[in-house]
Amino acid sequence: MATSNIVNKIKPSATLTLNSKVAQLKSDGVSVIGFSAGEPDFDTPEEIKISAIEALKNGFTKYTPTSGIPELKKAISEKLLKENNVSYSPQQVLVSCGAKQVIYNCILALCNDGDEVLIPAPYWVSYPEQVTLARGKSVFIESSDENDFKITKDDIERNITDKTKILIINSPNNPTGSLYTEKELYEIVQFAINAGLYIISDEIYEKIIYDGEKHVSPASFGKEFFEKLITVNGFSKTFSMTGWRIGYAAGPIDVIKAATLIQDHTTSGANSITQKAAVTALQGDEKTITNMVKEFDKRRTYIVERLNNIDGITCMLPKGAFYVFPNISSLYNRDICGQKVTNSVDLANLVLDKAKTAFVPGICFGSDAHLRISYATSIENIEEGMNRLEKLLNEGIEHKG
Repeated sequence: MATSNIVNKIKPSATLTLNSKVAQLKSDGVSVIGFSAGEPDFDTPEEIKISAIEALKNGFTKYTPTSGIPELKKAISEKLLKENNVSYSPQQVLVSCGAKQVIYNCILALCNDGDEVLIPAPYWVSYPEQVTLARGKSVFIESSDENDFKITKDDIERNITDKTKILIINSPNNPTGSLYTEKELYEIVQFAINAGLYIISDEIYEKIIYDGEKHVSPASFGKEFFEKLITVNGFSKTFSMTGWRIGYAAGPIDVIKAATLIQDHTTSGANSITQKAAVTALQGDEKTITNMVKEFDKRRTYIVERLNNIDGITCMLPKGAFYVFPNISSLYNRDICGQKVTNSVDLANLVLDKAKTAFVPGICFGSDAHLRISYATSIENIEEGMNRLEKLLNEGIEHKG
């Protein structure tokens, strides 16, 4: 079949591919531990499920307005004002089938052929593929362990050209768990806006933060930024609603209208029942979120300690989200179980094959020196997975190359 040129440029989602592989191994009876899933292992809070059931019973099963039901858009506006100190009217809100879709809608609404999008690396796997689909060009701004995987305004300045259109910011970050301070974020945002760039601020992990740190929405810095800033969020991580598929963007009215027009002719409105449940999620208390974050915090400190005690691995303590991004490059050019490991794909495949433990190669996120490990799984699974990894490396390494 002769598929389009644009499709031939797209890479499959590494995380979804690995999740499928792990699921297949488990169905075949293999005792495999998966650390690839980017979703909380907690159930959706009961009151949210009850709200969906009530919507179903009441026949709320028809098409909704493309941009979202008024009740939900109003609740999102109120949430943003109360929690993020950002004032958006419901007309400036677009509800979509997950934050992934709404980000793509906005990129597609803004990008012309060849426009450049600045993406700090490491990055979420879908950003560059979405830019490619929009016929734009991804320009990666590198960061490293040494600077906590954060970029500066100077990094942006070095990468701007007359074709640069958008900067994507993701804080807390997937895959690194890094979190920008208010001062760091302000300097970046102010410079980018003054340079004429649009900013897409992906804030999907905003409530999964540790050590007394706080999340800051760039749109809260002042109304002078509003015409260039799109705030993206959703329900998947905070409310453990990954399968419900709902997210949203708030931003300048012209961008939201354009993104809504795109949605008119792709998916139309988000699931009607999910939208009702999302209203309940926003209006409920945060006890379940607090408890979830406390559990993530225990797992975070445990897994970082275990990783840092393994020869050849170093790991930064993340400030947010539920991922660690250990540096495993010291293991390269060693023979492990008779195989020479030269990159993150080699190591991830070896660990899956020999230790039946699944990590995502860091190259999928723009850094071949790392692995991404999700600790959105039980402490028992984390302990067993670390035991398997440690045993494999302790027994399998023969010599340094």
